[in-house]
Amino acid sequence: MKKSRENFADRCYRALLRVLPYDFRMEFEGEMQEVFREQREDIKRSSGTASLFRMWWATILDIFRMAPREHWSVISQDARYAGRMMRKNVGFTFAAIVILGLGIGANTAIFSVVSSVLLKPLPYIDGDRLVILRQPETKLGTEDAFFSVQEIQDLRQQSSSLTNVVEYHNMTFTLFAKGIAHRVRTGVVSADFFEVFGVRPLLGRTFVAADENHAADPVLILSYEFWREAEGGDPNIIGKRYEMNDRTHVVIGVLPPIPQYPDENDVYMPTSSCPMRSDSSHMAPRDARMMNVFGRLKSDADLENSRAEIVTLSKQMHKDHPAAYPKNAGIATTVSLLRDDLTKNAKPLLLLLWGAAGFVLLISCANVANLIMARMSRRKHELMIRTAVGAGSGRLLRQLLTESFFLTVLACMLGLFFAYGSLELMKNFAGGLTPRAREIAIDFRVLGFAVFCATLTTFIFGSVAALQSRQDVASGLKEGGRTGSEGGSNWIRRFLITAQFAFSCVLLIGAGLMVRSFVQLMKVNPGFTPQRAIAVRTDYNGDKFATAEKRFAVATQIQQKLASIPGVDYAAVSSSFPLDRENLVGGRPIRFQVEGDFRPESELPPVTTARSATADYFKVLQIPLLSGRTFRDSDHATATPVVILNRAVAAKRFGTIDPVGKRITIDNGESWMTIIGVVGDVKEFGLGQETPYQIYRPMAQRPIPVSVLVRTGLDPDGMSEQIRRALREVMPEMAIVRIETMEQARANSVASPRMLANLFSLFAALALVIAIAGIGSMLALWVRQRVRETGIRMALGATPGNILSNVLQQGMTLVIVGLVLGLLCAMVVTRSLNSLLFQVKSTDLATYAFVSVILLVAAFFACCIPARRASRIDPQTALRCE
Repeated sequence: MKKSRENFADRCYRALLRVLPYDFRMEFEGEMQEVFREQREDIKRSSGTASLFRMWWATILDIFRMAPREHWSVISQDARYAGRMMRKNVGFTFAAIVILGLGIGANTAIFSVVSSVLLKPLPYIDGDRLVILRQPETKLGTEDAFFSVQEIQDLRQQSSSLTNVVEYHNMTFTLFAKGIAHRVRTGVVSADFFEVFGVRPLLGRTFVAADENHAADPVLILSYEFWREAEGGDPNIIGKRYEMNDRTHVVIGVLPPIPQYPDENDVYMPTSSCPMRSDSSHMAPRDARMMNVFGRLKSDADLENSRAEIVTLSKQMHKDHPAAYPKNAGIATTVSLLRDDLTKNAKPLLLLLWGAAGFVLLISCANVANLIMARMSRRKHELMIRTAVGAGSGRLLRQLLTESFFLTVLACMLGLFFAYGSLELMKNFAGGLTPRAREIAIDFRVLGFAVFCATLTTFIFGSVAALQSRQDVASGLKEGGRTGSEGGSNWIRRFLITAQFAFSCVLLIGAGLMVRSFVQLMKVNPGFTPQRAIAVRTDYNGDKFATAEKRFAVATQIQQKLASIPGVDYAAVSSSFPLDRENLVGGRPIRFQVEGDFRPESELPPVTTARSATADYFKVLQIPLLSGRTFRDSDHATATPVVILNRAVAAKRFGTIDPVGKRITIDNGESWMTIIGVVGDVKEFGLGQETPYQIYRPMAQRPIPVSVLVRTGLDPDGMSEQIRRALREVMPEMAIVRIETMEQARANSVASPRMLANLFSLFAALALVIAIAGIGSMLALWVRQRVRETGIRMALGATPGNILSNVLQQGMTLVIVGLVLGLLCAMVVTRSLNSLLFQVKSTDLATYAFVSVILLVAAFFACCIPARRASRIDPQTALRCE
């Protein structure tokens, strides 16, 4: 039926037919329109308008009933054909699925972290209105000096933008359960702490105001994990009693299984139950700061209003109590959303890794598109036949997209399997960056992202391949079916290869910089000898050892007991040890004054850590003595107070003058300590951290027996049980938190940069392998397409060497262009790594040169295989085949 004969009814009917598959319409549309037109005319002549409407209604129903069936028929036909093609090309199918699966899997794994940490709201009621207050000392370089009880009370009474102001700090205590001492991480909180966070207990209740009364019975709330592990999930746990801090505590509630912020604790107690927090010496002074402060924004307040108000209140406190806010400390008060504060350290790194994974996916898509286009050239004859028998371009496009879709679905499944397998690895990695790592999971967001990757990938390489196939078929038909050169139609493949090498270059340089940074970090001298040294972190009941005499007595007993173990060369007790994972931030800086020196406090060097240690501490860790002496038994509690400086603080304050014999004070002259020695510097808080200004004091004069150190001539791994048994004999109620060798402590301190370097290297290796496979497959195709041309050239006198160099030139030209583009991009992109690098610049020439050589050499060998094959073509055989 010609369009000139169409009336309005014909056009409506033709529009209805659009819901049917394209192929079906191409075959039956004309006939169906003719039948419909005749039927309509008959009804118009023989029946009334009502019959005409009934005919239209029946026609519409028929078409919409027919459409799903016909579409399903076409789809199932395409699916069966796609399945046959995939089985027929097992190698191609396997390669495409693996390449795409790795790309999708890497992105899904990283996105599961990004989604859980950065995108998911806090797991609390209206968590976006929770804020955290901090009090940095800007001039001392302290990020947060915390808040005192007096400051919290002022904020609680005067703030109008926050519904509640609650406090939190955590400590470790020894809790006796079933006759066993447990070292429990304890959150000390205000009564309304859980109300502010919107947490409802799983069992029992949370704290109420009466629990904070000092005369009230001590109570505890258990975390879900402690309840399950220590009590086996006992449903009758409410009312159970524990001995803790020499007092009986009653369990009043159990928390639900939710992430705990800012720390994961075992139990919670109200402020009145904490021996230190409830002590008047900590409650009265305004500068006795030790608490974190949280709040919730009122419904009519926003973050900016709250910030302005808190700054005003802070200025007023500074004005009213100038002694508590020394100007040389630069104390300020800040307010930020808890959601942002928890992820501020993780955000840049996670986004960077996500970008690297995105590069891998782009390279994967480009390579698979290349593989499909290469396969299209082999299917040219098939496509020409299908076109000749009536298959339209839309039909061919749909068939190719169906094949791509099946490949991508399988790759997506492989990617999800990869992502699930790497979930624990991701959690461990993110755990060092943010407390939200516990929430990392494969959820619907991640599944949606994987589906998005699959859909995007299908569209990208399916469309590109279909476009290329149309050009192939068109040129093939013009050439009458002869296989010949594709001329300029290969530009898409060249572009993709060039892009692959550019992306790979950027990733390799990023990985190279991270690896070099890690190597530089491992070269750092920690200042002590970790080999054959063992560290033990303990926890004891502070109430039972409230006096200095008791603490020193137990420290002496522990040292003597450990020293008597066969194979132990030296043993020591100290307040901490280098690279202790629970002490990697240092303390609040203090300043010491030298006797006779009256310079302003702002010019005095800050001391970032003051450690108590027994006499053999320096022998255990083999810290070199530079001048003077170390501690002796004669440096007891009633003897002259003494102190040892590290080299950094001695050089900072005394320059080239030997400080031994001089006296210093850290309490404005209330007491003086004599410098008896100078020892070497130790990287206390991390190999990449600045060397702290450190002083050492004898355990007898400042007894804090928390850590135990042992040096042995035997295998350190075999000493753990003997040390544990010896400590139990001295103090049965002591909780042994952790036993590790100092080599393990050193390895743990660089776990985060090591993991980062490994992840970047993994992505870079994937990208390199994919890019090399891409250039090899493209040149193999190029050689196969030019068999006739190569045969003619060799028949005219070209030597195998000429052919070899020609193919190599084709491949290496693309590689060099991609390499140059990649180097230029890397100079811009790697600037974002500056904050993560240690003693390496983002423009490190050695890394750029090494990566360039690696890429060129790998690409050269990849090009050699197809080039060698081209040089061995027999001219007579090639011409006869064509």
